[in-house]
Amino acid sequence: MEPLKMEPLFSGKDLRKLIIPLIFEQALAITVGMADTMMISSVGEAAVSGVSLVDMINILMFNIMAALATGGAVVTSQCLGARHKEDARKSAKQLLYSVIFAGLLIGLIVVLLRGPMLHLFFGSIEADVMENALIYLTISAFSFPFLAVYNACAALFRSMGNSQITLKVSILINLINVAGNAICIFGLHMGAAGVAIPSLISRAVGSVILYILLRNPALDICFVKEPFHLDPRMIKKILYIGIPSGVENGIFQLGRVLVVSIISGFGTVQIAANGVANNLDSVGILVGQAVNLAMITVIGQCVGAGDEKQVRFYTRKLIVMAYLPTIALNIVLFLILNPILGLYGLSAETTRLARILVFIHNGCACFLWPLSFTLPNMLRACNDVRYTMIVSIASMFIFRIGFSYLIGVQMGCGAIGVWIAMILDWLCRIICFMIRYLRGKWRQMAGLQVVST
Repeated sequence: MEPLKMEPLFSGKDLRKLIIPLIFEQALAITVGMADTMMISSVGEAAVSGVSLVDMINILMFNIMAALATGGAVVTSQCLGARHKEDARKSAKQLLYSVIFAGLLIGLIVVLLRGPMLHLFFGSIEADVMENALIYLTISAFSFPFLAVYNACAALFRSMGNSQITLKVSILINLINVAGNAICIFGLHMGAAGVAIPSLISRAVGSVILYILLRNPALDICFVKEPFHLDPRMIKKILYIGIPSGVENGIFQLGRVLVVSIISGFGTVQIAANGVANNLDSVGILVGQAVNLAMITVIGQCVGAGDEKQVRFYTRKLIVMAYLPTIALNIVLFLILNPILGLYGLSAETTRLARILVFIHNGCACFLWPLSFTLPNMLRACNDVRYTMIVSIASMFIFRIGFSYLIGVQMGCGAIGVWIAMILDWLCRIICFMIRYLRGKWRQMAGLQVVST
């Protein structure tokens, strides 16, 4: 692939315009998630536990659908970097068809198998927790098609370097979500359903808005006006990235569900503490999550332009941009952790355990998280998706699941042992991804050659 331009593809201003809105978007999502948990905690720990367990299944389904969006984002970013605008637009339409089908299929499967699914993963939990989980999962499943379209449209805007649009829409839908939760939980006393129904409505609104915005022909990437037509070649390119990413994310999140099923055997206190800690853990890595999304766009365009040196330069730059704020943010979080935990209204035992879990996760995240999760997105943007899939799945089964059982159950460490196993998983991922990056196999996958900048 011949390089198309020699000047830097992204200025510092370009990166800030891309990443800063993504940070606020991630922060908003986390804040709303914390608000949801705090509001549902007023119903009781059974409701908190039921919602937190289903959230693990929801995340599994979300990541499968998001993988298709990632495949589309890589393809469209590479097309834009190569200045193939028409191909970028065609890939956007094929991505839309793909995610609609995936969202409908996954939602249908979850609705039909919701009972057996919950019993398979969490069969030993108490009856009131199971009742709340069933209600929450059923309503959540109806939102999957809308969420799939929303994720795809948001990924397309990020491919264009325009994350401000998705931030504005995110603000709107999260306002709908929070207001709806307050009305349904405190006003209508709907319990777990009071969290799920506003989420369904907000996701529907967000997907419709972004779809309408992407019909604008003035955009570099838009939904072209044409009769329904499936393009096997373009869908194959999307699925080449999306399927391995989907398998990786799906099995990785399935592993998390299995880990939570281990925790579910430790009792309601540990389930609730794990759910609260998961909320707060996200705060410590929100900048890293934003940089992860930006990595796909930036590296994808560098690959499309055929410039290896810019791929390496922006990889280093974005990794540093993930590390420094992550360290600073977690220091602040540790200083204010006690007042934040007090807002959840949990028992002293649950609060104490949640505090320990947050310190384990976020303390280690300062040193390990970006290399474990941001670096592999660089490989994915270079079409090196099978390696990341194999490493993630193998590490998850060996360390996250195997050592969770060993340390958490056999050694009697409970949820703390499970989270220690997670850190071992991170270390394994870092070693494997660093070796892959340094050996440079991704250059061949991306069709790159060394050029001068």
